[in-house]
This record gives sequence, structure tokens and C-alpha cells, in this order.
Amino acid sequence: MKYILMMHCPATGYDTFGAMPKKDLQAHIAFMKGFTKALGEAGELVSAEGLASPAQAKLVRAGKDGAPITDGVFPESKEYLAGYWIVDVESPERAYAIAAQASAAPGPGGAPMNMAIDVRQVMCAPPEEFQ
Repeated sequence: MKYILMMHCPATGYDTFGAMPKKDLQAHIAFMKGFTKALGEAGELVSAEGLASPAQAKLVRAGKDGAPITDGVFPESKEYLAGYWIVDVESPERAYAIAAQASAAPGPGGAPMNMAIDVRQVMCAPPEEFQ
């Protein structure tokens, strides 16, 4: 079963993250690289990406003629998607265990950040009644 594990951070998270002492930021990045590498070595990793700051994002809708209309940056929100992993695992419990590991990534002073990780199963196809 495939699951997407979406890491969220507070709206101020990108600023706070960038203000961490260099050694703490390096420890966090090393953890994430090692964590993702271990998932790959275990054969559970499908894909993983970190996302740029919400300040660099645009909301896009199709106009009446189908042309893209951008609304600037994201609307006010308490949290933003910071990155994600797609994993292929045997059970939802394994996906939850992986999410808990990601949540505990080190932050300032090496303390676990306990970031919110949204776990959702990736649908392989629409439900049968809609096919």
C-alpha cells in the first residue's frame, strides 16, 4: 500500500527554521537525509521532496478561457506543507511508524521538533462504483 506522509510546519516555521543555529540546521538536514536514505535502502521509499517557502508559491486557477490566473502567494493559513514522502509499505501501522520517526526530526538544541505529519493512503484508482 502506498501512503503519502506530508510534513506540515507553522506559518512562521520557514522563518524560525532559517534562524536556527547553523549546527542545529545541519543536524536537522543530516537527519532528514539519513532518514530518507534508510527508507530507500529498506525498499519503502517511492519519492520524497522538500518544498520551497510559501512566499515563493502561487495559487493558480483556470480562467474562463482556460488560461492560468495566479493569485499571488498562498492565502493566510496556520500551517503549510513543507515536504513529503511517498512510501510503499505493508500496513497503515508501518506508515504511522515512519511518520512518527519523521516527526521527531531534531530542531533547536537537538530537541525533537514533533512536526505534524499527515498520513494518507494513495489511491491506485477511483473506487469501483465510479469506474
